[in-house]
Amino acid sequence: MLKRLKKLGFLSAAIAALAVVSMPAQAGKTLDAIKARGQVICGVNVGLAGFSGADSNGVWTGLDVDVCKAIAAAVLGDATKVKWVPLNAQQRFTALQSGEVDILSRNTTFSLTRDASLGLHMTAVTYYDGQGFMVPVKGKVKSAKQLKGATVCVQSGTTTEKNLTDFSRVNGLNIKPVVFEKLEAVNAAYFSGRCQAYTTDASGLASIRNKEAKDPAEHLVLPELISKEPLGPMVRRGDDEWFAISKWVIYGLIEAEEYGVTQANVDQMTRDSKDPVIGRLTGSTEDTGKLLGLEKDWMVKAVKAVGNYGEIFERNVGPKTPLALPRGQNNQWNKGGQMYAFPVR
Repeated sequence: MLKRLKKLGFLSAAIAALAVVSMPAQAGKTLDAIKARGQVICGVNVGLAGFSGADSNGVWTGLDVDVCKAIAAAVLGDATKVKWVPLNAQQRFTALQSGEVDILSRNTTFSLTRDASLGLHMTAVTYYDGQGFMVPVKGKVKSAKQLKGATVCVQSGTTTEKNLTDFSRVNGLNIKPVVFEKLEAVNAAYFSGRCQAYTTDASGLASIRNKEAKDPAEHLVLPELISKEPLGPMVRRGDDEWFAISKWVIYGLIEAEEYGVTQANVDQMTRDSKDPVIGRLTGSTEDTGKLLGLEKDWMVKAVKAVGNYGEIFERNVGPKTPLALPRGQNNQWNKGGQMYAFPVR
């Protein structure tokens, strides 16, 4: 009798587990609010070329911007239904914690402290970066370890500031940080000659050199990287549904590139492909959207709006852009990089 009860208990548990697996997602409070207002509110950088910035007509572009556009397309069917909230480094976490923005897509490093103490969730990495240094070419500095006793411009409220202190101490360099709250102030100080070097994420240095320098060729980004800086969007804790949507849209963009689904061919692939992965991704054979509380063509809408991850990268920061950043670590996992999407299935 006991064995029979145990067996029945096991079967009940198994049936319950299967029921949970197949249940459509419940809409979370964030998704409900977004649908009610008809907009995703996205926190972005005030201006970092290639990642987020507005032109004279108020049109926002950049890698971080495209992530929010993809999410808006997946959720609302329209990539233009985004309200952009520019935030500096000090404002960004408070704005997300307070509900001023739905998602923070603003060149933000994932770290243990941020994950464990801010009441926020890290979603998925959209750019693998590392902290570097920029110096004037005329100074003839070729290595970061030549910066002994140097003044280095850095923005406060960032992982960059602490990394600089650690690097200086470990290597006995006695670097003198010159700290500013606003990015504009850091830029102005460096380009006016107040600091002998500038430190931030290497992608940021390339962006700043291209945008702010009178002659970009007069400034060198040194080859060393002194930290790991995995960048990506963050959302508030307490809404698992919105966390899942934000994360899986990013994975979907990465997987779309891996399987050759592009902005130009997504309709044709949806219609003609026999690949089961593409069938799930496009919703032509399986409705993965219902598990997220979205329409079955959620990823088709996202890819049609901004392209796959590779297209986003190449358009905003790739070798043919003014930033001329190589794919490097941000290439697909099967091409020597670290971009590895969890399976959309």
